[in-house]
Amino acid sequence: MLILASGSPRRRELLSIFTSDFTVRVSDVEETVPPGLTPAETVQALAKCKGAAVWETAQPGDTLIAADTVVVIDGEILGKPQDAADAAAMLRRLAGRTHTVYTGVWLKTEKAERSFYEATEVEFYPLTEKEIADYIATGEPFDKAGAYGIQQKGALLVRGLKGDYFNVVGFPIARVARELRALGSV
Repeated sequence: MLILASGSPRRRELLSIFTSDFTVRVSDVEETVPPGLTPAETVQALAKCKGAAVWETAQPGDTLIAADTVVVIDGEILGKPQDAADAAAMLRRLAGRTHTVYTGVWLKTEKAERSFYEATEVEFYPLTEKEIADYIATGEPFDKAGAYGIQQKGALLVRGLKGDYFNVVGFPIARVARELRALGSV
């Protein structure tokens, strides 16, 4: 059985492009990582942390997928905003600039495990205070790293990107599919 260790509806939707034969099990583990890790190391550690908690319930023959996504600007990781003020501060920081979205993925079977990350550069248009307020009013920023979702109204903030679009959505599905095939899991 293929297990997606994520409550993200976006990850579920993207995995269903590859296969409909999977189940979702969400970990409620506290997401903490040791200080001093790079953004790439951080997302891989968080993905493994989430996945390891779910792996405890795995059965023989199962394959597990866990992922974590962050937005990084000026070397600082931006997670999900705490409130509207936090979302506005994040969007002001991203406005008119390029940032990097990292997604770490951890795959686990009985015989092997793999950890990898994807990084995508995203450039935002300059944003007015009204554009920021209007976007926050949609409610989209509150469950997304960096306070935006590229697959929804947040697309209107993005000037361009370099790398995997689906990585910015939160799940680099093409790479995941290749890695699962390499593991012999599908």
